[in-house]
Amino acid sequence: MARTAHALHILVKHKDKADDIMGQLKKGAKFQALAKKYSTCPSGKKGGDLGEFRKGQMVPQFDKICFTGEVLTPHLVKTKFGWHIVKVLYRT
Repeated sequence: MARTAHALHILVKHKDKADDIMGQLKKGAKFQALAKKYSTCPSGKKGGDLGEFRKGQMVPQFDKICFTGEVLTPHLVKTKFGWHIVKVLYRT
């Protein structure tokens, strides 16, 4: 079982904005460019890069996607912070 993951994310307040971003990704938009443009998280300036983190370090809903969701596929998840589009780059 994976103990660490490396992920990118885009954080927005509203689901309609998150759905719009997911649509742009499906059409081939670059994840990092969208993160810089839309993310309200400070990591947005770095293209949404959260770096590598341990299992249990993030809020539960986010953690679950990062450690069980398909790698390299954007996922939509809601947490107390808002709506996240999460892309896991790898797990170790």
